[in-house]
Amino acid sequence: MASLAGRVALVTGGSRGIGASVVRRLAQDGADVAFTYREAEQSAKAVVADVESYGRTGLAIRADSADATALTGAVSHAVAELGRLDILVNNAGVFSSGPFEEVSLDYLDRAIAVHVRGVFLVTQAAVRHLGHGGRIVNIGSSFASRVPAPGVSAYAMTKSAINGLTRALARELGPRGITVNLVLPGSTDTDMNPADSTGADAQRSHIALGRYGTPDDVAATVSHLVGEGGRHITGASIAIDGGSTV
Repeated sequence: MASLAGRVALVTGGSRGIGASVVRRLAQDGADVAFTYREAEQSAKAVVADVESYGRTGLAIRADSADATALTGAVSHAVAELGRLDILVNNAGVFSSGPFEEVSLDYLDRAIAVHVRGVFLVTQAAVRHLGHGGRIVNIGSSFASRVPAPGVSAYAMTKSAINGLTRALARELGPRGITVNLVLPGSTDTDMNPADSTGADAQRSHIALGRYGTPDDVAATVSHLVGEGGRHITGASIAIDGGSTV
């Protein structure tokens, strides 16, 4: 029997990159999976088709993680359509780089809305449905632990906020049998940070293994944390960065 058979997951930002790999992996492991997306409708449809190819139910929900009403509504939609909720993966993110003096107010506000307020609100809504054995995995960033290059101040700051929330919720939800963990990807080959980009060689120089990670590397760790193997892991921060923070 698949390890997540009978379970229902919600992944924010699941139409591409790390989020899409997490959706596919959870479906392969037996879960029905809902996920949010902002604009990539065709990609979202393709991910649903992949989920269905594994014999599971996939549900794409259009919801901007900066929109509090849409985001919390996605939780209600997922529960209404799939009948329950057991797993939440907070993956949605936005990224921009550049000199500190040039960080725009628009980007700063959006990064706070998506990485801080959005994670808080969707988790708050999801916890009302999670029972004993529920799982929450937050996708942070290795930049929250170590910043090897300039130009990512707003991103690093807002991703760091998830660290504190993870630890606090692990303590608060532990008595209810709900685990809360943080995954910290390093340089990962996605359209947000392709392994053939201009700055890729500089990033590789900081990685002990000398190569970018893949979205599937992150998804494998998420799968472990939400499955039986993660039942006694909570409040943990797990780096998936090829050793860039050692």
